[in-house]
Amino acid sequence: SLSAGLDLPGRFLFAILTLMTLIANLVFIEEAVYIYRKIPYSKRSIIIWINAAAPVIATTSCIGMWIPRSAMFTDFTAAVFFAIVIHKFLLLMIKECGGQKLLLRRFENGRFKISTGPCCCCCLCLPRVRITRQTLFWLKLGTFQFAFLRPVLMFLSIVLWTNGNYTVYNLSPKGAAIWISCFVAVLTIIALWPVAIMFQQVRTLLICKKIIPKFALYQFILILNHLQAAIINILATQRIIPCAPPLSSSARGAYMTQQLLIMEMFLITLISRVVYRRRYDDLEPPACTAEEAVDNKQTS
Repeated sequence: SLSAGLDLPGRFLFAILTLMTLIANLVFIEEAVYIYRKIPYSKRSIIIWINAAAPVIATTSCIGMWIPRSAMFTDFTAAVFFAIVIHKFLLLMIKECGGQKLLLRRFENGRFKISTGPCCCCCLCLPRVRITRQTLFWLKLGTFQFAFLRPVLMFLSIVLWTNGNYTVYNLSPKGAAIWISCFVAVLTIIALWPVAIMFQQVRTLLICKKIIPKFALYQFILILNHLQAAIINILATQRIIPCAPPLSSSARGAYMTQQLLIMEMFLITLISRVVYRRRYDDLEPPACTAEEAVDNKQTS
């Protein structure tokens, strides 16, 4: 354990970060109890899963910080959990529209704009796709494949690691890590695309359900947990982050990533409590945005 060799400022930092993790988990438990009591059964588990993303990542980062040898397992666990959250967020947007049947009825003459990120944001010439039961199935399959394949790849990585064929920081073409990482990156992009397509379609309808700040929080977790970690990993691999005995460059990079994630996920947990803290009433035709417009007109 690294904590045995820490000086006083280091121990103080560890204590503060551990306290942040504990508070994040307590806030999530209190929010989960509120959701369980106040929110309809159809949305309850989905919202609890999404709210759990930040506390789970903070907890795995805290465990990795205290026990450096467990970093690979904790990172994989956080990545697998967030893969499931991506699928759950797509289901949340469908549920917030009143479910699949009501969504199809609302947009029976509408079309999905598929020229959106992260796959096709530059392909403006792509045709719009009719909103049907089949297109919804393909969107859900796009996120589900990641939620299913990410744990499979995690299991494969651990098997190769125990056999000595997988090293996280070995990015040579002969190593398994580079190929698994590239495959995961492709699956991630494929999974993020359906969420972006659905968000573009329903964001105006669900503005009264705070879908924009919810989507922003989801994006922040994604960027911080994946992109930030990848950038720090590359900097450590290239020795741009210097070693500081007893920590090598790669170990120091992982150490920095874990500390940053704990602080960031702590803040996101607090913000999520504010964003998700409301009663959830199913949307009924006419759309709530139209109802609000009528109310405002009557008031004026």
